[in-house]
Amino acid sequence: MRISMKAVLLLSSLIFVGVVFFFCTQASAQTSSGTLQGVISDPTNAVVSGASVEIHNPVSGYDRTVTTDGAGRFTISNVPFNPYHLTVSVKGFAPYTQDVDLRSIVPTSLNIGLKLSGSTETVTVEAGGADLLEADTTFHTDVDRNLFDKVPLENASSSLSSLVTLVTPGIAADSNGLFHGLGDHAENSFSVDGQPITDQQSKVFSNQIPVDSIQSLEVIDGAPPAEFGEKASVVINVTTRSGQGVTTPHGAFTTSYGSFGTASAGFNLAYGNDKWGNFISLNGLNSGRFLDPPESTVMHAKGNEENIFDRLDFQLSQANSLHLNLGFTRSWFQTPNTFDQQNATAWSGLVVDNGGLGPDGLPVGPADQRSQIRTFNIAPTWTHLLNSNTVLTLGAFVRHDQFNYYPSGNPFADLAPGLQQETLIQDRRLTNVGVRSDVSYVKGIHNLKAGATYQNTFLTEKDRFGIVDPTLNAVCFNADGSPNTDPTVTDPGQCGGPVNPGGSANPDFNSLLLPVDLTRGGGLFPFNAHTDIKLLSVYMQDAITTGPWTFNVGLRGDLYNGLVSHNEAEPRLGIAYNVKRTNTVFRASYARVLETPFNENLILSSTGCANPVLNPLLVCASNAVTPFTPGWRNEFHAGLQQAFGKYLVFSGEYVWKYTHNAYDFGVFGATPLTFPIEWHNSKIPAVAGRVSVPNFHGLTALFVFSSVNSRFFTPQIGGAGAVPSSIGAFRIDHDEKFNETTHLQYQIGKRGPWVGFNWRYDSGLVAGAVPFATDGTTPIDLTGLTADQQLQAGFFCGNVFPTLASALTSCAPSQFGSTRVSIPAPGTENDDHNPPRIASRNLFDMALGHDNLFHGDRYKWSLQGSIINLTNKTALYNFLSTFTGTHFVTPRSYSMQLGFHF
Repeated sequence: MRISMKAVLLLSSLIFVGVVFFFCTQASAQTSSGTLQGVISDPTNAVVSGASVEIHNPVSGYDRTVTTDGAGRFTISNVPFNPYHLTVSVKGFAPYTQDVDLRSIVPTSLNIGLKLSGSTETVTVEAGGADLLEADTTFHTDVDRNLFDKVPLENASSSLSSLVTLVTPGIAADSNGLFHGLGDHAENSFSVDGQPITDQQSKVFSNQIPVDSIQSLEVIDGAPPAEFGEKASVVINVTTRSGQGVTTPHGAFTTSYGSFGTASAGFNLAYGNDKWGNFISLNGLNSGRFLDPPESTVMHAKGNEENIFDRLDFQLSQANSLHLNLGFTRSWFQTPNTFDQQNATAWSGLVVDNGGLGPDGLPVGPADQRSQIRTFNIAPTWTHLLNSNTVLTLGAFVRHDQFNYYPSGNPFADLAPGLQQETLIQDRRLTNVGVRSDVSYVKGIHNLKAGATYQNTFLTEKDRFGIVDPTLNAVCFNADGSPNTDPTVTDPGQCGGPVNPGGSANPDFNSLLLPVDLTRGGGLFPFNAHTDIKLLSVYMQDAITTGPWTFNVGLRGDLYNGLVSHNEAEPRLGIAYNVKRTNTVFRASYARVLETPFNENLILSSTGCANPVLNPLLVCASNAVTPFTPGWRNEFHAGLQQAFGKYLVFSGEYVWKYTHNAYDFGVFGATPLTFPIEWHNSKIPAVAGRVSVPNFHGLTALFVFSSVNSRFFTPQIGGAGAVPSSIGAFRIDHDEKFNETTHLQYQIGKRGPWVGFNWRYDSGLVAGAVPFATDGTTPIDLTGLTADQQLQAGFFCGNVFPTLASALTSCAPSQFGSTRVSIPAPGTENDDHNPPRIASRNLFDMALGHDNLFHGDRYKWSLQGSIINLTNKTALYNFLSTFTGTHFVTPRSYSMQLGFHF
């Protein structure tokens, strides 16, 4: 249902924010982790100093140990929300164990009484596999850096995306750090220490937080609790590293070198005490394969990245604390070339034989398109402990992305047949400014949280376009019917005249495009736009635990005011039942979610069709604006968690999502500029699961899998190029029948060498414009693809393969095939039930290392070697995808990393 009482929601949120500001002179910390504190005493109630207190989660791998002070007190801060196994040990006393469940920012306080050594001990822990279970209503995956430090990652320049793809069920891998969560296109969001980040985080849009700064991840695939909204197919809840409580400075220097000249260097340092702490991380990367190229051979793919992350924590008083995240990242990278772009240009024979010179008389050369992204983030948070049950949090954030796209020095080098017909310059800026507040209350069976977030996202788009293909808007046709490419022919009156003998006028010639046709003396067309997107979100949720039952009840309201306005009430409901006798947890949940439009190039997509110059380039059906209506989704989840003994746990989920106004991406003309579009609806059923083997004599294992059916339905109803059409279903290019990742990790002892191994299987995403046979006899026309594109797809006709100099033109259905694309049998292609797909692939990665080569105590040296794609499998991520184009997976590559730790 939609909100009809906007004023009520607005008033309630203003009252809530007002209450927060009343307390803003108090103070705060992040909201994605909690604090465990307590006092340890002996049988006479005297405090015990020097006791070792350890908490451990066997599934996520999180482990932390502290020592009690002279007053017997201990504090473990920045602990990710999870159940933990607590152990207290000190000489002369019997070991003490207890299970502790941290689910709120409200500190958990313990009073622990130890018994003398040799006396009868009371153990307050669950037996068997109960340690492995979470009676949670939401399907999620927890991973601590103790685990992901040893996972071989394919992509150093987007290591966070690579990590999420490998350890999380329901994720379809795509190129350049892009991943698709449960069948949606990038409907993923990050929550970094409570700061919401819902804009795209792949490395062609923005810069990600470095993995080096992350302590743990909680990846939510299930129905999101009410505190999460907007893009919530997958929510990555990040807890960063902290220096608070680190009384002896700890840190590391690392450096690595590998294939493609990839070199990196990093430094991190954590230090502080009980009252303050600082964690700082600096990293740099330079690579000859920064982005995934469209060829198996790497050309024009250099890039570099530098980032700094700093987290400051201050415990101002027992009730007040301050937390501040600071970050800056700069990345610069080339757009990888195809052979068409690298070795030949339109001005050296593909379209116009002009001796390799452009219309301006200058040598064209290979394409040289580049990008630069600069990102900074400032996020302070204050927390005030109102009483032992209630915590108030107030936070603010400013995140800014500036994306610059630069064309080739000679704009005519940007022409690539079948790929790009325009040159492009872009300066796009996105600034997300917001305040957030929440109150957490924990007492008895209730864990209640209520909050509000107000965001302003300022969008600025400055684009310059120009036509570099003389055939795109030819004035005349030659006598043989081919487009006339003479740069001096600019008037239809010249057709058939001396400069165009026997020719005729092009009936589709658009005179409005002539001033922006660089092949005929035109210049660049400017598009400048700015808008402000406002979003107010309020929510309330309560996790109720009573006996074996857990209920999560919540309500969220989003008031979106951008180029269009929309309000939505979003109920959330989850239930879980823990069958302790069998170590089984059954769960079911429902969520209604408002999906806000993508902000990247949103203005161009919404208003471009009303511009007479951009209208034909965007292939618009009319000259009207094509605004987006925010989508809304109903999703249903049902799953279970089952522990088998103490060393294996399974968690699985069935998902059904129905979305009104479902988002995807389109392309401006034939340029690298992409923009959001909107389809009528989508239906996505999915199955996802995870099997975890906690540390078993040094062996750790993780197996994740999913099968997702991503069905989208016409017509396109929003965004540039919106064309009314009949109702029909199709599989979008992030639909994948099955994928899985198996990660195995073995370490000899606690300090010995270790080995990590990945096996990733992908059945293949839906491919782009692949030719196929409509019946068993009609020859397949292959002239729509260049020879280079045919080579990329691995096409063949019988025993004949294309070469760069000779393309296939047609092929009998019985002879046509591909080594890299799965093409439906003749007469069986169906956009919904049997579309062309990327061929399935198996990829294997391995890492070997030793974290303490010389068995040092205070100072340690580490060495790690990684091999990505062990078998050197040549495979595609995608082929002519509407959004991402064509990209190859990483070939076999090697890297070595040396570290010094203190």
